[in-house]
Amino acid sequence: MTFDSEPRLSPLPWTEVLVYWVLSFGSHLYSFYKLHTFSKEHEVGLAREFHLENGIFKGFKRDPLDFEWSFWTEWAKKSLLWTLIGHGILSRLTTIFNPKLKVPALTLYGFLAASGVLGIKGVSVLLVHLGVSFSVAQLRKPALSWVFNLLMLSTLHVQSLQDIQRGWYSTEEEYYLLLFSVAVCGLRFISFSLEHCWSPLDRSGLVELFWLFSYTFYHPFFYNGPIITFKAYTEQMRRSTEESNRNESALSFLLLRSGRILLWWCLAEYMIHVMYMHSIQSNETYIEILPPWALGGLALALVQFFYVKYLVLFGLPCSLAALDELVPPNLPCCVSIMYSFTGMWRHFDEGLYRWLIRYIYVPLGGSRHGPLCKVLSTGLAFGFVCFWHGGHDYLRYWALMNWAGVLAENGLSSLFASSRVRSVVEQNFSTAMQRRLIALLSAFSTAMLILSNLVFLGGIHVGRIFWKRVFVQGWSTIAPPMLAFLYCFAQIGLEWTSHPP
Repeated sequence: MTFDSEPRLSPLPWTEVLVYWVLSFGSHLYSFYKLHTFSKEHEVGLAREFHLENGIFKGFKRDPLDFEWSFWTEWAKKSLLWTLIGHGILSRLTTIFNPKLKVPALTLYGFLAASGVLGIKGVSVLLVHLGVSFSVAQLRKPALSWVFNLLMLSTLHVQSLQDIQRGWYSTEEEYYLLLFSVAVCGLRFISFSLEHCWSPLDRSGLVELFWLFSYTFYHPFFYNGPIITFKAYTEQMRRSTEESNRNESALSFLLLRSGRILLWWCLAEYMIHVMYMHSIQSNETYIEILPPWALGGLALALVQFFYVKYLVLFGLPCSLAALDELVPPNLPCCVSIMYSFTGMWRHFDEGLYRWLIRYIYVPLGGSRHGPLCKVLSTGLAFGFVCFWHGGHDYLRYWALMNWAGVLAENGLSSLFASSRVRSVVEQNFSTAMQRRLIALLSAFSTAMLILSNLVFLGGIHVGRIFWKRVFVQGWSTIAPPMLAFLYCFAQIGLEWTSHPP
């Protein structure tokens, strides 16, 4: 959690940069090929153990073990895709014929769409949380709002309440949809509460309640995000009704973005047809026997699939929000050009990053009150993310690794920014060599970043085996070439951030 800008770096010879591109791209392709080969060699065993599905693509099986992808894909087919399309149609109709009705119409539509999927009982849970959050916020005490909102989020983990809520639905997937909705709406309730405590608007309580209702049930962001703040939502939505854009190019924009989302969906499906990475990571024996290149391919495939998955999951909601003239967070940046923990948090889920900065990091003092305050503010931000995701043991390890990674990067950044160290570096190294040193340090950071992501995506057992195979057993054989390729990845990332397209 830092506000530091991206480093301004010296350009390298184009031939050197070309070598980095070739090695980076080539290593991705070759490691994916080796993982594909391993997947096909063990397809029978994987199919028997993990029930691989008949594939969309002829001659291939489909790996169904990524719960999030399978879950949202099924819900998209059942209803979510169609309700999102309905939201887009209603938005354009109200924009063209009566912009003043746009917000009420979209709010009512979002509430009805949620009720149709979650049922009256499920929506009642959200309305109770909304009512409590709104009532406590009227006292204008941020600490009290935090306490009540955290208590409401903690009810997601109370076993007796879980059993009651499961009984409302005929399938486990319906219960999980309620769970995800309450968790995401919890961030919205905190956003509203704190914004109201800090800057209460000169509006009646009913108007404030309406805007909270609209913010909560805004359909594109309702189930899974991304997150925007209450302040940003209300300001941008009011502006969209006052300065309504009836330009016909909006439809062309949506069609273009939909085409891109379809391509990302095809890429994600292709990956789980040709590489059974989620099934392989679920069995320790397979990870233990993976050849080194296939092991690297497994790590890259898991994090790349996570990236492509969120391009799809955030892509359509963000496109519809842009159609409503909101300014949604930027879509995730490619993980292969992420070379730091700080950059990953800043650029992967930009909405969550801004939320954490605004409501946790800055109010707790951040970097304004010395290093200790910065450490504590960052730690509490990661602690909240861990709690919000469920607080499981693997999430605690993941949060601690990210906290340590961000602190280490900030510490090194402060060290090299000090006048004494800076003068020594400038006297002894050219600007090009300084960039190479940054990339070398970033290679080690990237290795730990990938390891932490593997813990998040696959659990502690996956991270433990990767650590053992790469850094313990393979310290002299696997780790050096891996760090060399990560150095190339870091150079591409530095080139991208220094000279964005």
